[in-house]
Amino acid sequence: MASGGWAVPESIRDEFKAPIGSLIDENDLRTYESPIVVGDVVSLAARKAGITPRLSVYDGRTERKEMTGFASLVRDGELDETVVANPPGTITRNMAEAVRNALKREVPAIIRVEGEEDLALMPCILFAPVGTVIVYGWPGKGMMAVTTDDAVKGKIRKLWNRMEEFE
Repeated sequence: MASGGWAVPESIRDEFKAPIGSLIDENDLRTYESPIVVGDVVSLAARKAGITPRLSVYDGRTERKEMTGFASLVRDGELDETVVANPPGTITRNMAEAVRNALKREVPAIIRVEGEEDLALMPCILFAPVGTVIVYGWPGKGMMAVTTDDAVKGKIRKLWNRMEEFE
């Protein structure tokens, strides 16, 4: 896979912190069939609710603290996962390609991020088919859900285009 990627410039970091979608609770989560989930708590909540997400992206941490519930479930269940390095505030090419490849597969996929999955929502939105529900963790608030459409994809594409490319 290619090296390099994209980093959020310090000057526009706040723009990347704005939530996208709607705040939901665990009961709402049960209404989605095969969503994409981003974050440890959301990934674990989906599995506990009997949902097998189309794609789970996690980093083994929650709010910068160790979070082992979902990581343990993956390990103990001997679930297949792809591991990618992705430093905070970046989307590496490896991360983007892992998401793209996972969404091409017919079977559910899991991506474990070594680093941080803080921006993984972006490639999930861009590479998911229109109409896909993506649920992600919103630290200190709960879970957010967004359904992909042309407007959401356009908003994410504009943000991504403002990132700085690195090799």
